[in-house]
Amino acid sequence: MFGLFRKKDPKVGIMERYRALLAESHRLSTIDRKASDLKRAEAEEVLKELDALVPPERM
Repeated sequence: MFGLFRKKDPKVGIMERYRALLAESHRLSTIDRKASDLKRAEAEEVLKELDALVPPERM
């Protein structure tokens, strides 16, 4: 309850976005392969953003 107004770490927000994009890509994979590939590419861009923020050895 005391953490309600605490700001999120930027890494956590980016990781949540990455997970959401991967989940959406997986959902689309059975319906529309092209849209799934686009979501996967978008998720990879978010992952690059995360890597730029945090060095790989610290993850």
